[in-house]
Amino acid sequence: MKKIIVIGGGAVGLSVAYHLGKRGGCSVTLLERNQLTSGTSWHAAGIVGPLRATAAMTRLASHALTLFPQLEAETGMSTGYRRTGGYWLARQPERMDELQRICAVGRHMGLTPRIVAPGEVAVPQLDLSGHVGALMVPEDANVNPVDLCMAYARAAKNLGVTIREGVEVTRFLKRDGRACGVALADGSEMAADAVVLCGGAWSKKLADEAGVALPLQAVEHMYIVTEPIPGLPNPFPVVRDLDTGIYVKGDAGRLVIGGFEPNAKAWNAFGPEGNRAFLEMPEDWDQFGPFMEAALALMPQLAEVGIQRFMNGPESFTADTRPLVGETPELDGLYVAAGMNSVGIMSSAGIGAVLADWIMDGAEPRDLWGVDIARIDPATASPEHMKVRMEEAVSDLFALHWPFKQPTAGRGLRKSALHEHWAAQGAVFGLTVGWERGLWYARSDAERKLPYSVGDQPWQKIAEREAAEMRNGAVLLDLSPFTKIDVAGPDALALLNHLATAQMDVELGRAVYTLMLNEKGGIEADVTITRLQKDRFRVTSGAATRRRDFTFLRRAAKGRDVDLRDATEDFCTIGVMGAASRSILAGLSQDDWTGFAFSTAREVQIASTACIATRISYVGELGWEITVANAHAAAVFDALIAAGAKLMGHYALNGCRIEKGFRHWGHDLGPQITPLEAGLSFAVDWGKPFRGKEALLKQRQDGIRQRLVLLDVQGHPLIIHDEPILENGKVVGLTTSGAKGVRTGLTLALALVTISAGETLAQTASRSFSIEVAGKTCAATVLTKPPYDAGGERMRG
Repeated sequence: MKKIIVIGGGAVGLSVAYHLGKRGGCSVTLLERNQLTSGTSWHAAGIVGPLRATAAMTRLASHALTLFPQLEAETGMSTGYRRTGGYWLARQPERMDELQRICAVGRHMGLTPRIVAPGEVAVPQLDLSGHVGALMVPEDANVNPVDLCMAYARAAKNLGVTIREGVEVTRFLKRDGRACGVALADGSEMAADAVVLCGGAWSKKLADEAGVALPLQAVEHMYIVTEPIPGLPNPFPVVRDLDTGIYVKGDAGRLVIGGFEPNAKAWNAFGPEGNRAFLEMPEDWDQFGPFMEAALALMPQLAEVGIQRFMNGPESFTADTRPLVGETPELDGLYVAAGMNSVGIMSSAGIGAVLADWIMDGAEPRDLWGVDIARIDPATASPEHMKVRMEEAVSDLFALHWPFKQPTAGRGLRKSALHEHWAAQGAVFGLTVGWERGLWYARSDAERKLPYSVGDQPWQKIAEREAAEMRNGAVLLDLSPFTKIDVAGPDALALLNHLATAQMDVELGRAVYTLMLNEKGGIEADVTITRLQKDRFRVTSGAATRRRDFTFLRRAAKGRDVDLRDATEDFCTIGVMGAASRSILAGLSQDDWTGFAFSTAREVQIASTACIATRISYVGELGWEITVANAHAAAVFDALIAAGAKLMGHYALNGCRIEKGFRHWGHDLGPQITPLEAGLSFAVDWGKPFRGKEALLKQRQDGIRQRLVLLDVQGHPLIIHDEPILENGKVVGLTTSGAKGVRTGLTLALALVTISAGETLAQTASRSFSIEVAGKTCAATVLTKPPYDAGGERMRG
């Protein structure tokens, strides 16, 4: 029987312990350093808001709607769960675009939200004269956080879970790179097969000691409770006045008013008061004053109401305002559920359920990339960076989520060795998982300072201008953030052939696009693998999956004679793309570029500098990816510019990518979609064994029931992701990504849609689809071939 230790007796830790007990087959002990709920759970506001910005997050949050009443039935204890309904108020027209999108996601996920006019907001005495609309969510609710935690504890104990209070963990025990227990403050040790860190704001110290990057920062988080107000609706709906950053909720005839502020005050969870149970900090009206003013403007009658309590307690936030969940990349057997960003009570149900399954099954139960701890850049975990991020990470919860919005606080963590060279060419930088990367290249100050938009993007014409250079000329792309992992040793070929769907025993210099699957046939990674030597390969993947992909390879390599090395930051990679790429490179090199076959790599000299050139393209044009050591990258870059190459940014690259129908892991691909469903069967060599092959063979025999398709969308709406796909008024899928083509001018979307058994692509294309985008319905046609250079002549010529 698997022994599991859960650290932390708040809502999340208790939920994990409860769900593990529910699964069975394990012995679970929960350790709490003080008393249950004594960290942050006890002072939580208790709002249950199941509707989130994405389908995946909504699915997680909605588990509370069934679990909280279920806990009452299992234990006979009240959780205080009560459905109240709620409103998301908008003061800006652009906010309504966001709410329309979220509303559509909610309906698809089984909720019943709807858009209403200000006059339809059924809450008395609100001054909505400055509002333009609202989103009404009937499923919004309240719960009593302490009562909920006590119900979790009772239910967990009934399932055989041991709960020990007053037991402090000082460090993790490790053996062969795996967590095998914990050391306690009294000097004793406890063995375990898995450890789950749910310590909230207090998780970081334990993680740091184990070498685990955890970008968490505790802040002072405040709300006030009014005196009783006669005549309040019962129940009082949850009201979020998003554009002022405040929320208002009912509490037994009183109101609770809180908010999410810019420049949140960082708090040291390991300072003098860090170990005090049920900590309340001093009132801070300088910090809370703007929220009180906003509440008075929204509800003028509050001027006549007294304040019963000012609550100021610790709460932990993450660098990107998303939770940190899953098995840590650095230490196997250590799982984390922390950084709930003030929604831990509501999130506890769903996160506890999926993490319990993850621990017991040894794999994530569904696509959880949005919250997976493997997504984070370790550099973001530094205390200095996290304090800076609190300037906007807390307020981001209610801030308008503009499409393509870029953070401003904590920039410059990772820059390629060519950063200043890209900047000198006019780069307007954005973040790609911590890396500064040119989004577009400005020719004037006006082009550098473009506004955000919920419609046509102001940078679109620039992206089209950049892409047009490839028709007759060549452009340079900053591809340095792409992950580069070297796999070497006697067992390198055997390892990669076991993981890759394509044959890896190829000639030296061959670059192979391939997939790596889980046992169910789902796509864990899409990569290009280049055979550099007989027993040395380079695996190249996207920037976002760097830690995930390295960890995937490391775990698969156990027991094999293989050396893995992350070479990402040792090199710059410059994409040289376009019709003139061959002639430009030939003019700077003595090597043969005419007989340079597609999907091959060679050592070359460019501007008298040693490089590796790989003929491959993510934009669908003739081109090469040039990889060069950091110390020598400037000479190659300058020579390419002098030879006439222009610049192209990341936005234009994405517009080219979708015109070719190229998939992207994390958006279009993931653990829950197979190569057959994704239209990537060309990357599968059925004549060799590989992980997940049995599941894939069965699916090939049974037929697929969902298909990833490329859609031509009429009306040119802004496609982002998770827009519902409709057929005869019924939702049959969601978009996974979208963009406006920079060469074709078409608005394109990749979407995963349900299909009938045996349905061919041609039959799917004959169906009549539409897409709901921000409250509007747009016709969409399935394309059986990519709209740009369908035959690949430009790329392979």
